[in-house]
Amino acid sequence: NRIENILEIESVVNRVCPNVKTVIAHGQMESRKLEDVMLGFISGEYDVLIATTIIESGLDIPNVNTIFINDAHHFGLSDLHQLRGRVGRSNKKAFCYLMAPPLSLLTPEAKKRLKAIQDFSELGSGFSIALQDLDIRGSGNLLGAEQSGFIADIGFETYHRILDEAISELKENEFRELYSDERSLDKINQQVSQELGKIKFIKDCFIDTDLELMFPDDYIYNITERLRLYRELGNIQDEKNIINFEQNLIDRFGSLPEPARELLNIVRLRWVAMDLGFEKIFLKNQKMIL
Repeated sequence: NRIENILEIESVVNRVCPNVKTVIAHGQMESRKLEDVMLGFISGEYDVLIATTIIESGLDIPNVNTIFINDAHHFGLSDLHQLRGRVGRSNKKAFCYLMAPPLSLLTPEAKKRLKAIQDFSELGSGFSIALQDLDIRGSGNLLGAEQSGFIADIGFETYHRILDEAISELKENEFRELYSDERSLDKINQQVSQELGKIKFIKDCFIDTDLELMFPDDYIYNITERLRLYRELGNIQDEKNIINFEQNLIDRFGSLPEPARELLNIVRLRWVAMDLGFEKIFLKNQKMIL
């Protein structure tokens, strides 16, 4: 459930089941109040916990045996697997219900995700789900998944691009004399490329703006998934792929909020600026300074 409609969901549950005691939990609650809610649910003071994806990790309540995942088609396969794992943590038979629109209204990727979580329901199916997730989303950079620390946070491709830029800067400054022959060759290649109309004057463009550019945490709750999507967006280089990226976001999480839409537009602006040779753009107070 989303924070903005979680009270409506509670009202529906209370209307359908007037005799059950319900309680709400989400990430914007004060830590003490959230703790009291969880302890009350564990001790049996409440019958139904209505929560956001805050419960997908770190929650171990053996006597919980049923979970309903609302709008399941918006979740990634790993999220669905984690949420399903919140029940069935004892010898009690557990049930997980995925609530989604009719299959005819879902995209092929959403259908695959729901089918995968349905097919791999036995104990120890995490590896099979990971393989299925790899097949649905694509493997990306082979080296990226094996990295750790800083590289894992930003992604191998992004790290490699930053490293290339740092090396280029060193060649132009501290090690200018050492790479003089290489720079001469690069200059010749640029002249040839310019004749062919394919030259790119700069490798990156810095954009300073007062716009809110992000995937809000109430739009994509899982921080790991948000980081992965930022990495994926940073590696997109053309309009076709960014349109596909946008459609996948809408499919999984719903209509884009304004900060996310502006983020995609800034990525497009950066491409145009690089093609035109601009190194910096200031976009503030509804004015653009090149």
